Amino acid sequence: MLLIAQISLTYSRQISLKSHINFNLAVFCFWFSIYIYVPLFGVYLENIGFSYSAIGIILGAYGVTQIVFRLPLGILSDVLHKIRKHLLIGGFICAFLSCFILIYFEAFLLVLFARLLAGITASMWVMATVLYSYYFTPDKAAKAMGTMQFNTVTTQLICMAVSGFLIHLFGWNFPFWLGAITSLLGIYFAWNIKEVDVKNQDKTELNVKEYLKSTNSISGLKMVTFLSLIAHAVLFITIFGFSPLMAVSIGISEHNFVWLMCAFFIPHALISLGLMVFNLDPKYNRMVLVVSFIFTALFLICIPFANSLLSISLYHAGLGLALGFIFPLLLSEVVKISPNDLKMSAMGYYQSFYALGILIGPIVAGVVAEQAGLKDVFLYIALITFISALILLFWKRN
Repeated sequence: MLLIAQISLTYSRQISLKSHINFNLAVFCFWFSIYIYVPLFGVYLENIGFSYSAIGIILGAYGVTQIVFRLPLGILSDVLHKIRKHLLIGGFICAFLSCFILIYFEAFLLVLFARLLAGITASMWVMATVLYSYYFTPDKAAKAMGTMQFNTVTTQLICMAVSGFLIHLFGWNFPFWLGAITSLLGIYFAWNIKEVDVKNQDKTELNVKEYLKSTNSISGLKMVTFLSLIAHAVLFITIFGFSPLMAVSIGISEHNFVWLMCAFFIPHALISLGLMVFNLDPKYNRMVLVVSFIFTALFLICIPFANSLLSISLYHAGLGLALGFIFPLLLSEVVKISPNDLKMSAMGYYQSFYALGILIGPIVAGVVAEQAGLKDVFLYIALITFISALILLFWKRN
């Protein structure tokens, strides 16, 4: 985190190193508080007696509140500039309540409510990205987003790596306790975030209907959002959903999950870092995305045939590598195709609608697992991913 802060300082609007470190610590706590228990959450839900369909609904609930909140938060970001930090703090409070419920309750409705609260926390990521973007001059906004993306992936990697081992040592409730404690630390760091004075920015009268109409008409935004929806469905069906259940079904124990998680997240993080440091010519974005979606589909097809820790880890390494290209490139496309006065609205639109993948993906996967079997989950999402690659390949932008 210190290294990232030092890199970021190069592009800052004379923001102190201490402020960068504090913000990055807040980002770490933000994702850690809602992801530390995610790697084996599906396995935990199965252990306390939920069916695959119920597991899919609970996993998908994380996307419901993101769909509801992210678009209006993106559109209203200018109006809400005085309370952005307070909304971010509110996100940490929701994360604390979510973990608290999971510690003490196992009833379906309460567990579902806890995941809805975690989704509210994730929705406040819009506020975090806006606040941090003001630490940079406008021409370095892409660098700011790249830094945030790398921090996100790095924090998720840490959660993925340690969660199973901690559960093996201290029991199922320990990650929930860690999430609750980290969310309280996050409140402290968020409270101390330095806000950049933007009072001198040009103000325009807000017309929500016009914002929605103009944002919806941005050429290419619907396609980019659709592809991100599919990619997030893959992510939350596999490594954040049913991949741990698949691993358990072939005899892998909780303390060995660190290898599976590292296999996915290390390539994923390295590709994100590489794209942040080395600029890929945008004219190659479409072809790289098509190839990445095809390879995603191929590795998804392989996963049901894994029969050991080594094989399932290798297939997930390939999956993490492919998705490592997809997410940053789609994010850069949103930045590239959006007019300056609609960038926040476009980002809210993008984040809100890709959350449909977080919602629908696990729910449909749960039904498929219930009716056809766990292995068929990966085959059905592989088919959808391959079709998405073909749609992108033959799509003609207006």
